[in-house]
Amino acid sequence: MREVAEHRAAVLALARLGGTEELAPGAAAGRVLATPVTAHGDLPPWDCSAMDGYAVRAGDLVGATGSQPVPLTVVGESAAGAPTPQTVASGTAVRIMTGAPLPPGADAVVRQEDTDIGHRQVSVSRRPRPGENLRTRGDDTRAGDVVLAAGADLGPAQVAAAAGAGVGLITVRTRPRVAVISTGAELVAAGSELGPGQIHDSNSVLLAAAATAAGAQVVHRGSVGDDVHLLRAALAELEADADLVLTSGGVSVGAYDVVKAALSPEVDFVRVAMQPGKPQGAGHLPGGTPVVCLPGNPVSAFVSFEVFVRPLLRAMLGASVVDRPLTWGVADDEWDTPAGRAQYMPVALGPDLGVGPAIRRATAGGSGSHLVAGLARAGGLAVVPAHVERVRAGDRLAVIRTESA
Repeated sequence: MREVAEHRAAVLALARLGGTEELAPGAAAGRVLATPVTAHGDLPPWDCSAMDGYAVRAGDLVGATGSQPVPLTVVGESAAGAPTPQTVASGTAVRIMTGAPLPPGADAVVRQEDTDIGHRQVSVSRRPRPGENLRTRGDDTRAGDVVLAAGADLGPAQVAAAAGAGVGLITVRTRPRVAVISTGAELVAAGSELGPGQIHDSNSVLLAAAATAAGAQVVHRGSVGDDVHLLRAALAELEADADLVLTSGGVSVGAYDVVKAALSPEVDFVRVAMQPGKPQGAGHLPGGTPVVCLPGNPVSAFVSFEVFVRPLLRAMLGASVVDRPLTWGVADDEWDTPAGRAQYMPVALGPDLGVGPAIRRATAGGSGSHLVAGLARAGGLAVVPAHVERVRAGDRLAVIRTESA
């Protein structure tokens, strides 16, 4: 039986880095950066005010107090986008707004709360320190500094940083094109009437949604019955359009395990020391397109995607971080674990206990591989090492937080 880490390495070895495209920062959210973003100029580009108030010479305000304010003559106003050319000479001040450039001669800003907010003359009741309430040129970033490293995930803060640094186009990785096929004669589309022995196809929906959330572009989603020739024909048709093919079902030892029959020996079908998700497959289609074959039960497919496929897609995107964030949780539930296999238990996350959230099995059936409805209550997968025979209340377990993007 193959260890989880060994199979993960085999799946990650399938990764082929995708191409690139240029996008404006506003269109790049959710993508992965392909090349570093460097600042086009200093940010901020000049010394500016951090407050609404008055630009002054700090030395003019020695001894200023509430009972003995110091008067200054107001000689101009500086607003964001409308700076004043007026120099602050001794005994004068310029009314200034937050973000406005500091006028020549000034070395500090007095908050308007420390003044009488005069227009022609202002009385100042507090002496500022030189440099007080100022944002100095380049204190955020300097021209040429790396603002974002290659491999960064581009969320709202990252695209804002690129835009603020003056970058009009950034280079991102193209989305891997993923085709999803679930197999089984019992599968019918959601919303259809069920006949004898039929179930609704949730796997293709699950895997397509998971691939999209991981940054991929799903180019096909569908199901094929237990027919080797139909499956081979479908896979051959998809090869030209897909960078990765995901299948679910047909990888175990049953009489109708169509995926194994269609793809052996090009694909390596193995048993992995995990529960759920023991039967797995990874390899290439005849035309060279990577294919990952997951078990057919929904929880098994979900766990397998999280442990193996999501890291693969992230590697294909060139992401610097391919794994989900881990946390530690405290079990407030008890359950048995399979001998000699790592267990990935879908768990609901409860209140924080100071050493991590309380965790409880998402369904009473635990990691039963058919319990698709219970996945909706799971915020993560508790990882139980293979040597643990039973989880007891109070045990601390690593948790893969699947609720995060």
